Amino acid sequence: MSEVKTILEPAREIPVRLDVDVLVVGGGPAGIIAAQAAASDGLKVALIESRSFVGGNMTIGLPVLGFLGQKGNTDYQRVADKRFIDRLKAIDAASEHRPCPLHMSLTLVEPEAVKNVGLQVLEEAGVKVLLYVFASGVVMEGDELKGVIIESKSGREAILAKTIIDCTGDADIAYKAGVECEQGNDFGGTQPPTLMFCMAGVDTEKLRMSIAEEPRTYLTDFIPAEYFGQNHQFIVVGLRSVMAKAREAGYNLPVERTILITGLREGEIWVNMSRINGVDGTNPESLTFGEMEGRRQIEEIQRYLKGFVPGFENARFTKMAPFLGIRETRRIVGKYVLTADDLLSCRRFDDAIAVASYPLDIHHPEGGDCTLKWCGDSYDIPYRSLVPAKVKNLLVAGRSISTTHEAMSAIRVMAPCMAMGEAAGRAAKIAVRKGIQPAEVDVNELRAELIAEGAYLGENVLVNN
Repeated sequence: MSEVKTILEPAREIPVRLDVDVLVVGGGPAGIIAAQAAASDGLKVALIESRSFVGGNMTIGLPVLGFLGQKGNTDYQRVADKRFIDRLKAIDAASEHRPCPLHMSLTLVEPEAVKNVGLQVLEEAGVKVLLYVFASGVVMEGDELKGVIIESKSGREAILAKTIIDCTGDADIAYKAGVECEQGNDFGGTQPPTLMFCMAGVDTEKLRMSIAEEPRTYLTDFIPAEYFGQNHQFIVVGLRSVMAKAREAGYNLPVERTILITGLREGEIWVNMSRINGVDGTNPESLTFGEMEGRRQIEEIQRYLKGFVPGFENARFTKMAPFLGIRETRRIVGKYVLTADDLLSCRRFDDAIAVASYPLDIHHPEGGDCTLKWCGDSYDIPYRSLVPAKVKNLLVAGRSISTTHEAMSAIRVMAPCMAMGEAAGRAAKIAVRKGIQPAEVDVNELRAELIAEGAYLGENVLVNN
């Protein structure tokens, strides 16, 4: 290994751009909800985002998974519904939560509307939003996180805060603050990313009915053919036999299954079929490779769809996701590490701040396949998994909370991430109001506040609708 060349950066004074009560870093689904919750009774709250928009993975063509449970009768994330999804529904930019035999539920959203509504709800909540800002460092006093160093076209500045919530998805702030982090499985392998893209002019009725009426022709993983005969908006996961024919014809496809998601608009299909193995989502060179390789794969995937999948004969490419869909990077080591056994055994926790039901969904770090495991009901996410083991004044919400590689594959989808954001935002608010550390927050008080907002924390827990 060649020696890394270094330079010495001279010390300098950095201007403080903002001094707030709560700073949320990352404007994805978890971050939006966290900032709203933290600002709910007048605290000074700021949210920073490196891109030109908020919404995160909700803007790349993915449906929102995980609102409904495996029993199909409970909206586990009803607060996120109230805070955000209902706003999208009001402008015809989100579907109902549609039960799905594979993903428990599917909520379609319009990516561009997410960007607009996200900014609207933050502005209405009184949150100070800064876009085009990179969090490049941290301000530490001993083991206390006091602020974040930002870089922008204005240069290098600082934002100070009493409590900081890391919603970057990559544990960027936690990592920079010295929180112990893990990444990948026992061999360091992470779930590969996907570059989503959209096609228009698809005859979705032809696609739907070809599957519903000829089930022996199509292997649709875990999803009964009858499902496609009853739903005009749907997800296809499978078509392995069709892909086998394409491979026999010389096509090079990166995945084992065709994954298609209808959009909200007629004839629109989002395609989740690129797979770039070996990408490290914390390394810019690796991410650049991922973007370039994803675009190369998409050309072949389009040819396959138009040549082999019914309904795509006259389809045309319309748009690419604005960034790679990253499934996994860093995970913090927190006060409690949530495990696959916790999820599969439907474990309950006294400090539960969210209930989820999405299965273990591991896209293999090598090859092109996926493993899914269901618990049969639901499981709790404990508050301790949002709290780093050592660094103070910091909470983490989203896929980078304290879990194992396997458990992360379940809690990483957007509905549970939004529920974690709600809990982190309210915990940060309590900590600031009482002048205490997030680790010292009375979890019963936090749970009571969540329940008062309508959160679902279990069948035997009183919920105020």
